[in-house]
Amino acid sequence: MHIPSLSTTSFTLLLATFSLASAKVVTLSWEEAYSKAEILVRQMSLEQKVTITTGTGWGGICSGSTNCTSNPDFPSLCLQDSPLGVRSTYNVTSGVSAINAAASFDKQAIRARGDYMGKEFRGKGVHIQLGPTMNYMRSPLGGRAWESGGEDPYLMVVLSAETVKGGQDNDVICSVKHFLLNEQELNRMNSSTEADSRTMHEIYLWPFVRCVEAGVGSVMCSYNEIDGTYACENDYILNTVLKGELGFKGFVMSDWGATQSTIASVNGGLDMTMPTPEYFGKNLTDAVNANKVSEERATDMTMRIVAAWYKVRQDIDSPAVAINSVDQDKAPYVNVQEDHHKLVREMGAASNVLLKNVKNTFPINPKNLKKVAIIGSDSAVDPRTFNCDMRACTSTHLAQGWGFGTVSFPYLIDPLTGLKDAFGEGVVVQSSLSDWDLEAAKDTDYAFVFANANSGEEIQFIGDTAGDRNNLSLWNNGDNLIKAVADANKNTIVVIHSVGPVLMPWADHPNIKAILWPGLAGQKSGNSLADIVTGKVNPSGRLPYTIAKQEQDHSAGISKEAVIVYEEKLLMEYKWFDHAKIEPLFPFGYGLSYTKFNYSKLEVKATTSLDKDNKKDAIVEASISIRNGGPVEGAEIVQAYLSFPNSAGSPPKQLRGFEKIFLEKGERGIVDFKLEKTELSIWDTKPESWVIPSGQFKLHIGASSRDIRKVAKFTL
Repeated sequence: MHIPSLSTTSFTLLLATFSLASAKVVTLSWEEAYSKAEILVRQMSLEQKVTITTGTGWGGICSGSTNCTSNPDFPSLCLQDSPLGVRSTYNVTSGVSAINAAASFDKQAIRARGDYMGKEFRGKGVHIQLGPTMNYMRSPLGGRAWESGGEDPYLMVVLSAETVKGGQDNDVICSVKHFLLNEQELNRMNSSTEADSRTMHEIYLWPFVRCVEAGVGSVMCSYNEIDGTYACENDYILNTVLKGELGFKGFVMSDWGATQSTIASVNGGLDMTMPTPEYFGKNLTDAVNANKVSEERATDMTMRIVAAWYKVRQDIDSPAVAINSVDQDKAPYVNVQEDHHKLVREMGAASNVLLKNVKNTFPINPKNLKKVAIIGSDSAVDPRTFNCDMRACTSTHLAQGWGFGTVSFPYLIDPLTGLKDAFGEGVVVQSSLSDWDLEAAKDTDYAFVFANANSGEEIQFIGDTAGDRNNLSLWNNGDNLIKAVADANKNTIVVIHSVGPVLMPWADHPNIKAILWPGLAGQKSGNSLADIVTGKVNPSGRLPYTIAKQEQDHSAGISKEAVIVYEEKLLMEYKWFDHAKIEPLFPFGYGLSYTKFNYSKLEVKATTSLDKDNKKDAIVEASISIRNGGPVEGAEIVQAYLSFPNSAGSPPKQLRGFEKIFLEKGERGIVDFKLEKTELSIWDTKPESWVIPSGQFKLHIGASSRDIRKVAKFTL
């Protein structure tokens, strides 16, 4: 992609990415790592091999730890949550959640986020980051969907693979999770999930495939059963697919307490049990001695763990563990934050989605303001609760969901603080933290009204919400508050901080002039919001999910059945909306800008050939001209969707590429896309392989899944 100019925001991210990458010691190849591991492991007794695979128990200084060995020496490995950053410790960064990283549609920003997290885990002496999470927002009600990348496989691939590369370039093993088909919290430990082979490969396996290609060191298996067998002892999923078909060289660890057996788990492909030694340890040693598990398998388990350790160079100058999950106050003082807050602020702005902007309400020039109202409990931090246990709070500004996938805030800049600072002392700010009192909304230039919707992991309740969302309504009287404020002020601005889609019965209210969607923006949330509101940053965020007009329009809900069948198959969310011809309120990939981009001159070249197995291969190269025809500089997210031939039985169109391009006012640039066999194939269940279907394809280039600007046909 040709990028003629860079915004200030992107320039900082690029500098961070490139300077850190150039300073890193290159990770080893798997072949080199296994050569080193073999030298060490062949010196070990059976008991030593087993101890490396075995957790030490609950309540240690890390989320989980393995045992160490002496003569030969191998350290105890520290495994720590979360996919958002280093949990249960101080002096770390609490950045944007993964759902926001996805909303940035910015590959370089996503890599920079993975990079800084890797630096912080490494600096705290953590060997294995328990993340990224790669489970989908199959249903907008899914409790932990905010920990991940939304509803599209291609977007999830970019988010997960770039995060893994950033983390492991900093000598931290990433453990991608949860493998597999674990998209809801309800009954996650006592349900069985079923998806047909094509659905599993084209959607749910795809990001794991790309992470394996990126060299990920670990995969975490999930609590649920798959086709009646627990995921952590499922021979087909772990051995046939992950280690066989995908060629995964690292180790499989259990989710915490997901191990259900000794012999079945080990023979089924599990390499490390967490956090307790209940099923491994002596039980595993006894199983080997009884010839129920081969010693070759025990050696393989250990080799996989040790090789992953060598691969990311943890044998060289590895810092001491500097966390204490039991008592954070007893941990050594190690501050790893550096200037990562700058990236957090930039990504918070880059992932803020502008949904509505009537008559250019935004950006707002503070010089033209006299008085504004800021209303709603989500607008401010409650100092008593914003760092509550697992972030399961109710009456404070929402900047992350709840559960083990969270990080303690070093501080939290709320919207009230961020906007007041940006507006300056000359602007009167009337604020009300009540979700019922409307007095502050009257007689102001603008009334900002804040509301949120939360969700998290099933380990804790908030009210009657046990992880998964009960519905798609706003919390804390949000819908009534918004309507009442809009009735009271003709220039109402709605700001929603949410884990996912919400219903918006008030969206067409004539007095609502703008709707902003900042998502879960982390510790600099208020600053990021203010940067968008005042025009310091031109919004370029895009929705990583579909916002529907009514809840029943979505492709799936939360199943209460013991067997959860993914009946929508390939038609998850926006693909279902396209197939069923349902008009969403705001489509996948949607987001407004303060400028206007024109698309022209789409050119496509398709080339076919035969691969080494005499099967069809292809490369499709496309380019399109983008011009900034609006009043200010800005970034456009150019999205490429592919329609397969009718014979393929695929969804109407699927995301197969996106690029972010920055252009000055009046400037033109060229965006290039290259689609190869990975993007052009479907999973053929008869030969059980990826194949490129024959026939006519269509390439759709546009600004969202429903805003297609140019279409080109080609035949393979």
